[in-house]
Amino acid sequence: NIIVANEEDVKKGAAPYYTNSTHLPVYYTDDLWEYLRLQEPLQIRYTGGTVVHIWLGESNPPVDSIATLIRKICENFKLPYFTITPTFSICPEDGYLSGEQPNCPKCGRITEVYSRVVGYLRPVDQWNSGKQEEFKQRKMFDKAITRKVVEIVK
Repeated sequence: NIIVANEEDVKKGAAPYYTNSTHLPVYYTDDLWEYLRLQEPLQIRYTGGTVVHIWLGESNPPVDSIATLIRKICENFKLPYFTITPTFSICPEDGYLSGEQPNCPKCGRITEVYSRVVGYLRPVDQWNSGKQEEFKQRKMFDKAITRKVVEIVK
């Protein structure tokens, strides 16, 4: 038997998926600083092929907030590589929409929802069933990014 990352959900009929590489499970925490503190000791041991994903979810923070976040991460952690990944939707009529919006709030049309999977921004409905289940369970780090003052206590 192979243990999957979402054992309990599989028992209820969900598609199985595996934790990607040596990452924490995607549902482990929505506390970005806890996540980074737990990932850092392992991630810095790799000589390549490592990435820490920071999921933004529904938020569309200002560029200066993202710049501050990146600076804080780089000043306080030794992570070799990390990504900042928003979830967004594309309406064929109205274009870019922030966050996961299956239907356009302006015209009501069905949209394509995008996020990062295995290094690429792709429409979620084109992912395999395991990755789609992982997407549903992802904890987002919006709170850490939208706070005006970012405090990091190591």
